[in-house]
Amino acid sequence: VVGLVEVLAHIPRIYGEFRKLCRTARQRRPALAVLTDSPDFHLRVAARLKRAGVPVVYLVAPQVWAWRKGRLKTLRRNVDRLLCIFPFEEKFFRDNGVAADYLGHPLAGSVRPAATRQEFFKRHGLAADRPLVAVLPGSRRGEIRRHLPALRDAVARMDGAKAATFVLGSPKAVYAQAEWRELLRDAPVRLVEGETWDLLAHCDVALAASGTVTMEAALLGAPMVTFYRVTAVSWWLGRFLVDVPFYSMVNLVAGRKIVPELMQHQMTGERLAAEAARLLHDGEERRRMKRDLAEVAARLSSDGDPIERAADIVEGMLR
Repeated sequence: VVGLVEVLAHIPRIYGEFRKLCRTARQRRPALAVLTDSPDFHLRVAARLKRAGVPVVYLVAPQVWAWRKGRLKTLRRNVDRLLCIFPFEEKFFRDNGVAADYLGHPLAGSVRPAATRQEFFKRHGLAADRPLVAVLPGSRRGEIRRHLPALRDAVARMDGAKAATFVLGSPKAVYAQAEWRELLRDAPVRLVEGETWDLLAHCDVALAASGTVTMEAALLGAPMVTFYRVTAVSWWLGRFLVDVPFYSMVNLVAGRKIVPELMQHQMTGERLAAEAARLLHDGEERRRMKRDLAEVAARLSSDGDPIERAADIVEGMLR
């Protein structure tokens, strides 16, 4: 669930799962707990576990460097080891008294295309002599509804010149496909299901919703324009609560703005089309971005498999 307001409808179910998990922990008395992501939920679980004397390892650090820095006190008190997947996090947390280790990003060693460009284009009947623009609006229902109208407008503006082929990457989610087919009816966009890595590896430019897919795009060297929209209330609240120099994780890892960010009201069809066209037509800018993305990919990598490193840390704590 993304957004400050969007979570409210899910609170009863979340609270029920919280009570069930705490009850199970009391009954089974685990030697150690590994909690992953979802800080609003898991930091409360961590507090209960610590009171019960259960050591806690937290995998995927809460983004307290962006907002809710008061959680640092909770992490120091209730988490024995914090395992980070972004390179700048380890120093931040250690400087704030939290025992943290950088693992590397789990995607860094696994993201790779399954097909060559020629195979991908042939399989989907794409014109080899036209640039390929990947359209990736996100997978959640709310993201799809908020993003697709502007993306459809952007594609319509760019398609007027017949200068590119547009392919929308679809996850294997029936509701998402239904949403997309309705919102993109008669739009000059092809749907490709479950081949996001191939699409990113072989596209010339990606229009990508800010999130995990931008990390995948960076690892595959796909020049991109990032965007995101939340509800108006979430955006208004976020302006007071979120404190980061960039919204895109690609730019945060780079430590500077290397990919365009079009957030909330900036995300219009006109702006999306203009940024994508600039990358398509400016070969030097596209090459510059690919070099910068290669640096980001290198920072996300580490010696060995991140999950194996996490397992080694957990095993060491159990000895």
